[in-house]
Formats: sequence, structure tokens, C-alpha cells
Amino acid sequence: MQEFPKRVLVAIGLIPIVLGCIWFGGPALVSMLSLASGLAAWEYYRLAEARGVRPLRALGIVLSAVIPMLVHARFVGFWVPPVSLVALLIPVLLTVTLFARGVSGAPMAVVGDTLAGVVYTGGMLSFAYALRYHEFVVDAAGGTALVMLPVLVTWLNDSGAYFAGRTFGRAKLMPTVSPKKTWAGAYGAVITSVAATWIIAAFILPRLAHLTLGIPGIIVVGIGLSLAAQVGDLAESMFKREAGVKDSSQLIPGHGGVLDRVDSLLFTLPVGYVLLGFFLRYTP
Repeated sequence: MQEFPKRVLVAIGLIPIVLGCIWFGGPALVSMLSLASGLAAWEYYRLAEARGVRPLRALGIVLSAVIPMLVHARFVGFWVPPVSLVALLIPVLLTVTLFARGVSGAPMAVVGDTLAGVVYTGGMLSFAYALRYHEFVVDAAGGTALVMLPVLVTWLNDSGAYFAGRTFGRAKLMPTVSPKKTWAGAYGAVITSVAATWIIAAFILPRLAHLTLGIPGIIVVGIGLSLAAQVGDLAESMFKREAGVKDSSQLIPGHGGVLDRVDSLLFTLPVGYVLLGFFLRYTP
């Protein structure tokens, strides 16, 4: 309860900034995503170090922050490295590890954790940019609505899980990873997510984006986003439990770290991008 006022004040300050960056898109959005990616990568590598691995932290943070920039560069028509050149990332990491860590520095774990941190943070958050400029988007309002669909469903999914778990929760979902989560909470989260997807698809997307999902799309997208959000939350809980910490950091007063705020979004953004590509349809 002592943290609640901080959480509210920080949310009141951050939400308009996030919405503004999504609405204006372009440099504003990519700047926000690059900053969030770099900070999330820093926290991820801190968790890795807490369990005894020394990833290439500086290199990983830079690469994570650069990924949204490359996505933006491709969108505006600048030259970006082709996939064949990006594939050289692994040999580069191995070369750096060879000289910086050596055999005694757990080189396989170093390369794996460094690469995982880049993909997990910068790679996943970049799907927010892909949604903002999805092929179905025609203006800023439509792009913002499309990005906010997985964001809002994720937030409401957490609320549904909390209230269903508190009311009906008995059987634990995965006690070794997250002791408070229950099967009732998981089911409540799915129901809430489908309902939230229906509301957004029925009342927000047609007005702001001239798009619709249809009943099959609402069900599949709602369930898919709920499962992705729950797995994303459990994944970060697993990382923190292995590292022996409660929060990924204390960067955000009352909220913990960046990873603590975006853990579910790291899964729902890419899943939402894929599923929406299948089910979105224009409305007159």
C-alpha cells in the first residue's frame, strides 16, 4: 500500500508520454522504443550476472537499442543490413567472447545470454513500431489504436487474472515460478482478454482505424494475447527467481524495473502483430 501512490503518480506521468510517442510515431516512437529496449536489456543482463554469467553487457545493450532504429530506417527507406549480414552477429559475438572471456568465462553461456537479451528486449519491443505502421494503418489514429489493442488487452488480462485468482483461486498454476498465480486466475485472464478484444474490435477499431476482426478473429486474438501475456509474465518471473531478486531493478518508482512493466508486452506485441495480420479487415 505504501507504494500505491507512487505507482499512480508515475502512471499518470508516463501514460500521456507513451500515447504521445505512439501517436506521433516516427522518431518519437523509435526513440521511446530504443530507450526502453536498452534499459530492459541492461536489466536482463543484470539478472544474468546475478546467476553467475557475464554476458557482453555493453554490446548487448547497444544492439538492443539499435534494433528499433533499424526497423525505422527500413520503413523510411534508408539502407539497412540485409539478413545475410545480420547473420554475422553470431560470429561477431563469438569473436568478442573469445578475446574478452576465454574458455574460463563460460563462452557458450555468454554468447547465448547476450543474444537472447538482444532478441528478448529490442527484438520484441520493435513489434510496437511494426503495429503502428501495419499495412492496414491509414493514419495516426488507426496506428495508435492498433498498438494499443495488445497493450490494453494485456493490462486488462492482468486485472482479470488478479480478481479471478483472488475470488476463486485454489490450485496453483506454477508455484515454483510464481507462487501467487492460480488456474482460476489463468481462466479469468482468458475470459477477460476475449471480452476486452471484443469491446476494442466492436467500438474502437471501426471508429479510429476503420478495421474490424470478426467473431473468429476476436476469439483467436483474445485467447492468443491472453496466453502470450501470461507466458511472458511467467518467463520474467522465472528469470528473477533464478537470479534471486524480486524486481528487475528500481528504475521506475513503485513499479520496479522496465522489464517488470513490459514483460507481458514482450510476448503480446509480436503475437498480436502476427494474429492481427490474419484477421484484420477493412470496414466501410
